[in-house]
Amino acid sequence: MLERVIAVARKETRELLRDPVYLGLAFVVPVALMLLFGYGLTLDVKRIPILFLDLDRSATSRDYIDGHVNSEYFVLAGVVGDRHAAADALRDGRARVVVEIPPDFARRIAAWRPVAVGVTVDGSFPSRGEIASGYVTAINTLYNQRLLARFLARSGRGGAVAGGGALPVSMNYSVWYNPTLESKNFIVPGMMVIIQMLFPALLGALLIVRERESGTIFNLFCAPVRRWEIIAGKAVPYVGVVFLDYILLFAMSIWLFEVRFVGSVWVLASGALLYSTCTIGIGLLISVLTRSQLAAMLIAFLVTVTPAFNYSGFMAPVASQDAVGQFAARLVPATYFMDVLRGSYLKGLGFAFYWPQLAALGAYTALIYFLAWAALRKRIG
Repeated sequence: MLERVIAVARKETRELLRDPVYLGLAFVVPVALMLLFGYGLTLDVKRIPILFLDLDRSATSRDYIDGHVNSEYFVLAGVVGDRHAAADALRDGRARVVVEIPPDFARRIAAWRPVAVGVTVDGSFPSRGEIASGYVTAINTLYNQRLLARFLARSGRGGAVAGGGALPVSMNYSVWYNPTLESKNFIVPGMMVIIQMLFPALLGALLIVRERESGTIFNLFCAPVRRWEIIAGKAVPYVGVVFLDYILLFAMSIWLFEVRFVGSVWVLASGALLYSTCTIGIGLLISVLTRSQLAAMLIAFLVTVTPAFNYSGFMAPVASQDAVGQFAARLVPATYFMDVLRGSYLKGLGFAFYWPQLAALGAYTALIYFLAWAALRKRIG
């Protein structure tokens, strides 16, 4: 019995060594997953872009700003003196928190009189918005403690201070784009991007390799059709199917999940059609390069879902990732569609704002189909 087991094991070992694809997947997949999740998946909420609308422009206001910037939780997105510039920064994602310092900030603190700063949080990422609010509150409390210690040291008091012990700097909070901070307004659109990344690539990954395994690919190679006609003919029906799926998912998000949508249906539909074409193309490229359906599906899963989940901004803003994460994000088409989709749902922005993302997605799509065309050879082998 042991001899038979050894004989079968030797046979499988030889087959494994003869197939570099399976052998490669056995080592490449776990290493790649570790790298992708290690660099891309983080639950730390740090490097939040914060912008200050400083209407005081004093040494006191600069000291207040330094208290936020010198922490590990925020990175300075800018200091502006115009409310429109602050609103634009919050709208396009350059800032996730805007702190407005009033014009009489220094004068009121010097007189130990209460002053309120405005804090506006981007609610597109609800959990991070809540955490960012907590960070701002904590830093403001530390600043008040410093002021209190300075006041008591200067006045020599050991008890209550003027104003009944009230701390000088209070905060007025507001949340934009997702005022209720409901997670469904964040999760459901993001899941649409992930779903539209995975299953179209899996569909496309079987289009060529399925015929190669069954042998019917030879009929196609012998037919009087060009390579680009094969690629286009394979892609078009599935792009239509995937776009219809997008319409179904969009309808479910609005009427079933009641997700807040304030944008343009046409802008989002244009991005979805481009994204569907791109993800089908990724699957087609994989299908051209592989020799078995199993390998094609494994590779499609590896190069679509994991990068899209980690780097597209699904769980955390791309700006809050490190340099490696931000570079990887630009290589993932889901990153561009995530910007368009969430912005359309929550911010209501149009073509004038999202044309760079749409152009990048278009360039990505063109490159993918060019590579698929170049890799397809009308020959046996």
